[in-house]
Amino acid sequence: MPQILTFLGKGGSGRTTVAIAAAKQQANLGRRVLFVSQDPTPATGILLGVPLTDKPQSIGANLEVVLISATVAIERGWEEVKRIESRYLRSPLLGNVYGQELAILPGMDSAIALNALRQYDASGKYDTIVYDGTGDLTTLRMAGMADSLSWYLRRFVAVVEESDLWRTVAPIVQPAMAAMMTIAWTGETAVSAPMQEANNFLSKSQDAIGNPQRVAGYIVVTDEPAAIATGKYLWGSAQQSGLTIGGAIVNRGTVTEALAAEFDPLGVSAIPNRIGYDWQPLIDAMPDFSQAVMAPKPITIDVPKREVRLYLPGFDKTQVKLTQSGPEVTIEAGDQRRNILLPPPLKGSSVTGAKFQNGFLIIRFSKKLTSVDSEVVR
Repeated sequence: MPQILTFLGKGGSGRTTVAIAAAKQQANLGRRVLFVSQDPTPATGILLGVPLTDKPQSIGANLEVVLISATVAIERGWEEVKRIESRYLRSPLLGNVYGQELAILPGMDSAIALNALRQYDASGKYDTIVYDGTGDLTTLRMAGMADSLSWYLRRFVAVVEESDLWRTVAPIVQPAMAAMMTIAWTGETAVSAPMQEANNFLSKSQDAIGNPQRVAGYIVVTDEPAAIATGKYLWGSAQQSGLTIGGAIVNRGTVTEALAAEFDPLGVSAIPNRIGYDWQPLIDAMPDFSQAVMAPKPITIDVPKREVRLYLPGFDKTQVKLTQSGPEVTIEAGDQRRNILLPPPLKGSSVTGAKFQNGFLIIRFSKKLTSVDSEVVR
């Protein structure tokens, strides 16, 4: 399976330059590489020396480049939606709505990019996919989209199934659904085959994001204080998305002792300033991306100790809120929320304490569940 690499950092830190150098390095190692850009302006094409299109094109040995065009991608995606609809409904409803007429709404870009990456990942054509996205919280929310959608699905399906309204209308709805759908309706649950298919897809996506051999991020900084501070913030925020940060890269600078300490225990590399189209010095300075597996994992669950450890570098205890409502624990940090579905041995357990230690939020559980427990980490 391919490894997907993406780069995070403050605007102007040189993320695209680093991403291109990383793609060229991977191609030089003999890996089949796809460089994926989401920037519709000519800037990335100028750096690559070729205008980008919505179809992968080769620009060198083992290296292809492609632009995710939102308008083209939504048109293709809509056709896929209609194919899925036709599998489940006897009389499809969307046949007279065409992809060519769909406007791009705010927030659609992330979903479009995620779907495009999924398709390229599943194609079997590439060993490394370098995704040059926005490199900020938008990219991180995209990385955490599967986890968030999975929570919404299980939470609201459960709400519907347990409601008096569903129990009342189910005897009426079920025969109607059976008449409309091409598959058997179980009659026992609101989760139909399409929802189960969605669950399976989301589960696979979560597994991929949580595996640094499959998906890894790198922080790009300069020696400017604002770039370093933003890099640290994104490093911590990435953990909320389940994305492993494999290291930090200093663009147009050097690795000082103070800068290395800011990102400890990550490895920090420095790349020189690019001169013209001479990429070789940057390629030679790239880190070993296979070493991302050595970085701290965003979350570790220790059932025997009844502990959950979350890695939240860059935050202090006043910036983190922990809430438990029912069987899940919610962590709020970095303007993001992450809902942790506890494994069966910890379900029914309440939070007895939480503390920060060496960049980790350590949550301890007892054997009884309180109805609602909310606190700022002490």
